[in-house]
Order: sequence, then structure tokens, then C-alpha cells
Amino acid sequence: MRELASAQVSTECGLEDDFRGRPGPRQITVLSEEQWNDACHALERPLPWTTRRANFLVKGICFPAAIGQMLRIGEEVVLEVTGETEPCGRMEEVASGLRDALAPQWRGGVTCRVVASGRVALDQPVTLTTPDSAPKRPE
Repeated sequence: MRELASAQVSTECGLEDDFRGRPGPRQITVLSEEQWNDACHALERPLPWTTRRANFLVKGICFPAAIGQMLRIGEEVVLEVTGETEPCGRMEEVASGLRDALAPQWRGGVTCRVVASGRVALDQPVTLTTPDSAPKRPE
């Protein structure tokens, strides 16, 4: 895992250079900073967010009941929330108890499909909207 200041996101490849970014419901994973902090608080120890191995960390948004909503990053990129990112056994390898700490209230983040491509950068605004207020996915 490496942190980037900016990256290209596309409907064809997901996040640039991510071999798992092929089209489908798990094209991009997104983690809420607040929910990650809740998980770390439950563990009683801070961990870098990259421990979760998500593609994006967003601030100011929590994800329960977000399926079907649209996550807009900056002016161009739109992601459709397709489900919860289930915490896997790898989380236990990193920190004992982390898998359980991520389980409540979608603390492990969400999976997304790229609806609109573009470039993203640190500190761009991120909003969660209903499908009617975001661009439609190309057929």
C-alpha cells in the first residue's frame, strides 16, 4: 500500500495501477476516517488507515445504509456504493481484534463501482448523494 497525492480513476480500470480495479461492484473500496478512528478506539491503539488496504480514505462521511448512493469526489469522479467491505482474516494478522473492531456499522468501509471517470487529489470535497443527483452510469 502506498499513499498518493493524486490518481486517475476510470470506469474501465478503477484506480490507476490497481490490478483489482476491473469493472464490477468491488472496483473501488472507500473507508471513512471517522469510522476507522472508531475501530482504532475500540482496539485502544492507533493504526494507519492503510492497514485497512482501502483505495480511498474520506472524511466527514459515515456509510451505514449507503447502498445505491453516489459518492462524488471532486468535480469529476462519481462512485456508486454497491455494498459493505467485509473485514477479512488479513485484518487479524495485522492487529489482533481488528476484524471484530471493523465489523459494526460498516466500519470496514464500502465497495463501489466507478460511474464517472476523472482525476482525484487530496483535499478534494467528497459528498454522498442519492442516485438521482449524480451522473448516470454509461450503458
